[in-house]
Amino acid sequence: MRIASLVPSLTELLAALGLGHRLVARTGFCVHPAAIVATVPKVGGTKDVNLAKLRRLRPTHVLVNIDENRLDTVQATQAWPADERPRIVVTHPNGPQDNLALIDQLAGEFGDEAGVADRARALRDEVAHELAATQPDRFALQRVLYLIWREPWMSVARDTYISRMLARVNWQTRPAVEGGDRGAARYPVVQGDEAWLADVQQVLLSSEPYAFGPQHMDAARALCPGARIRIVDGELVSWYGPRAVAGLRYLRGLAGEAG
Repeated sequence: MRIASLVPSLTELLAALGLGHRLVARTGFCVHPAAIVATVPKVGGTKDVNLAKLRRLRPTHVLVNIDENRLDTVQATQAWPADERPRIVVTHPNGPQDNLALIDQLAGEFGDEAGVADRARALRDEVAHELAATQPDRFALQRVLYLIWREPWMSVARDTYISRMLARVNWQTRPAVEGGDRGAARYPVVQGDEAWLADVQQVLLSSEPYAFGPQHMDAARALCPGARIRIVDGELVSWYGPRAVAGLRYLRGLAGEAG
């Protein structure tokens, strides 16, 4: 097997399952675990894959995600000659509970590799434990605005992985919309004049994909003058796979601080 991962979370998950030595390609955003990915060639970003380089690396499997990768990337690889055409493994977790099915999916794909099935069971048990410990009815309701970008401000719809992670600690994201299975509607633009902004209790500035920092807090405060503004670890909130274990613990800690 020669695996190309075009999704940072999946690269980390492959390593956790003991498949790091099978990786032959990754994106520049695949930075964990550092010791393993340092030796794996980069093939661009999640949205701008260098297809010529990817083809030269001769992957037998290419791992993609519906939210993070472009359909034309998949279509291009499927147009390669039959003897070069990789198997495309499509993933689409939409909430923390979907990590269980995701682990099962990769165990089904790569479970013949020594140790993968055992590692998958252990990781699955860890995720299930954290899910059981993170139940919405144990936390006070908070209305939150989770920002992933600025100029324009962009938030998350309620049917995204991020929003459903936050919902595990009873933090309801605004706007109160769903974005559908795919597309831009999953990450709605906030204009700044919406009436519901006055009801937001917390504005969460994600550390990724936009690198929000202290210098952005005043602008966020102007957006929601009555809200608490805080910077949160975007990897822990948005990455699925093994990082969801630490992510659920992290959110429980934040919810405890919020009272």
